[in-house]
Amino acid sequence: AAQAAAMLHSLGVHTLQLLTQAAACILLFPRFLLTAVMLWLLDFLCIRKKMLMMPTAEEVASASEGLPPDDPPVCVSDSNRMFTLESLKAVWHGQKLDFFKSAHVGSLAPNPEVIQLDGQKRLRILDFARGKRPLILNFGSCT
Repeated sequence: AAQAAAMLHSLGVHTLQLLTQAAACILLFPRFLLTAVMLWLLDFLCIRKKMLMMPTAEEVASASEGLPPDDPPVCVSDSNRMFTLESLKAVWHGQKLDFFKSAHVGSLAPNPEVIQLDGQKRLRILDFARGKRPLILNFGSCT
């Protein structure tokens, strides 16, 4: 009986996680599409600028005489495009991370459990707050 209850609990947890992921996809998809369109437009505008700025025969002749060009050439190639599968994956991942973060502007601060250095006492971060003084967490490094 205990094993069946544990399996039902596990199934419930997995179902809840699946529903949360599905809800996130539905909510994030319009933002993702908007970002994808903006990346595509950026690439399109850069390519259009390159095509419109193609040097004329007269400009090519003056460049061959050793005169420096006014602007550096616009270079849009497959290696520096914005609308790529990798960039779209990064945008989707970033939006998903933002959606599932626990800290949001205007909401209460997260209060995770921390363990003191002696390893014995467990507290919450906000247990260290004193009155109206701001609590500062310093995640420094020892280099």
